[in-house]
Amino acid sequence: MHPVRRQRLFMVLFVVVFSTLAVGLMAYALRANINLFYPPGQIVSGEAPVDTRIRAGGCVRPGSVQRSQSGDLETRFDLTDGVVDFTVTYGGILPDLFAEGEAAVVNGTLGADGVFRATEVLAKHDEEYMPPEVADAMSAAGGDHDEGCGVMVYGP
Repeated sequence: MHPVRRQRLFMVLFVVVFSTLAVGLMAYALRANINLFYPPGQIVSGEAPVDTRIRAGGCVRPGSVQRSQSGDLETRFDLTDGVVDFTVTYGGILPDLFAEGEAAVVNGTLGADGVFRATEVLAKHDEEYMPPEVADAMSAAGGDHDEGCGVMVYGP
């Protein structure tokens, strides 16, 4: 093989190997930062991964918010898509706009017991807005979100 061709071949192989390695390392580094959204129906049916950081959302079920009596910030509430509910626990200060009957998105992990342990709670920012993920999940489940979460009409 001619020395110039050999040099070009080695250069091409080096670029291919280096590029593959760089893409692999970036994918590995980003793996921990990916938050996949799961609607309440998938969480209740067991499709959501356990002990993996995920994002979930729905409407806060009216009457389900329970604050700890021991003086800590622990709060339990149920999120619903209009058909099924799942329980969320959160140990921090809730956003000012968090309320029963309003849309919320939570980040955290789902425990083996089916309770979602939130590390972050996001509440909608005005009365006309609903996060697109939550609206899509509620539409797919058959709930009506056009009138707001507090006035939900359950599907068939």
